[in-house]
Amino acid sequence: MSLRAQSRSSDYQYYKMKSYYVYIVLCSDGRTYTGITDNISRRLHEHNEGLNKEAFTYKRRPVQLVFQQEFTEVLQAIYFEKKIKKWSAKKKLALAGGDFDLLQILAECRNATHYKYDPEKG
Repeated sequence: MSLRAQSRSSDYQYYKMKSYYVYIVLCSDGRTYTGITDNISRRLHEHNEGLNKEAFTYKRRPVQLVFQQEFTEVLQAIYFEKKIKKWSAKKKLALAGGDFDLLQILAECRNATHYKYDPEKG
């Protein structure tokens, strides 16, 4: 195997074994923040130390970790983070609490055109 192929192979193994975390923290004001990191303890420390005065969590410290999901593929982690960032706080907290029945209820469409609420479609 060539040196270049060995290098690519070791790079692949490094990234393949790396973990990424999508996390939700509960802020002191009751709001939630969703993020992604490769080091959850470092990231929580950064949030609670207030290293960035422009950050969402800066004036909402301390924050408490309420949910984390580990991924081995960074693209999957990014996709999941983007998906749950759009969720309501209630939905995020249902996920964090493992309340999957409530999560399903909160995920349902509640407008008049939904098949459950339209007598012609139900």
